[in-house]
Amino acid sequence: MKKLPFYIVDVFAEEKYAGNQLAVFRSADTLSGIEMQLIAKEMNFSETTFIISERKRKGGYDVRIFTPGEEVPFAGHPTLGTAHIIRNEIIKRAADKIVLNLKAGQIPVSFSVDDGNCWMVQNEPEFGKRFQPNKIAQVLGISSGDIDERFPAEEVSTGLPRIIVPLKKLDDLKRADTDRIKYFDLIKDTRAKSILIFCPEVRDKQNNISVRVFGDYYGIHEDPATGSGNGCLAGYLVKHRYFGSSVIDIRSEQGHEIGRPSLLFLRAGDMDGKINVSVGGKAITIARGEFI
Repeated sequence: MKKLPFYIVDVFAEEKYAGNQLAVFRSADTLSGIEMQLIAKEMNFSETTFIISERKRKGGYDVRIFTPGEEVPFAGHPTLGTAHIIRNEIIKRAADKIVLNLKAGQIPVSFSVDDGNCWMVQNEPEFGKRFQPNKIAQVLGISSGDIDERFPAEEVSTGLPRIIVPLKKLDDLKRADTDRIKYFDLIKDTRAKSILIFCPEVRDKQNNISVRVFGDYYGIHEDPATGSGNGCLAGYLVKHRYFGSSVIDIRSEQGHEIGRPSLLFLRAGDMDGKINVSVGGKAITIARGEFI
């Protein structure tokens, strides 16, 4: 294997050593899928990305995304972090937009001059299976009364399905944790393999919602910042008029329970039955190096 340049990026981070860590590899066109999976397992971040071509194909850059456990068709923080590296390390100019060719399709990432945020437009959300509160509560180690039954526990996907679960209070969110046996029993017959829980109580009064995401199936127990999951959540909030409106522009906090505080910006709107979703945040390059 030839030497592979790589970068470590903190995504959805307001400062270094926060947000969600990402490894981005360049010159990955000679790697097999098996080799990519081994490297992702070695890095052991939530996701690792591989830039297959540093020239555009059909208007975008070919990229593959791996968790420590398997390849995934789409994920949020890898999309933003990889676009950040392409912009700053490959084309080396202040491009307004970078398009990634992922297994889930083409995902555009735009760059805001005003606030330094990267923004991705996600696929239109699809809504699937619903779950009984008592069954979900058992998986999460909480009582069914901690779940806000005004809204459903439901599968949602903007490219990677998640089970969305509304909780009432921040204390409920902090106490939750997955029982591995019950978790794997739940997901054996579902498209979604990870669980996103949220509540309207927040630590920082500037924010609007608190989030946690559990995904042992992918080799990571808890994710510090989940762009794809928050995109699913944005679509869910609009569909069910969680904030009493067909349009949202909110701030989502995540990662505090595992010492990686993260901030994500969610925008979504229901336009004549079609829900548009965008997720934004900052990306910070932390390190660069070589695999030998």
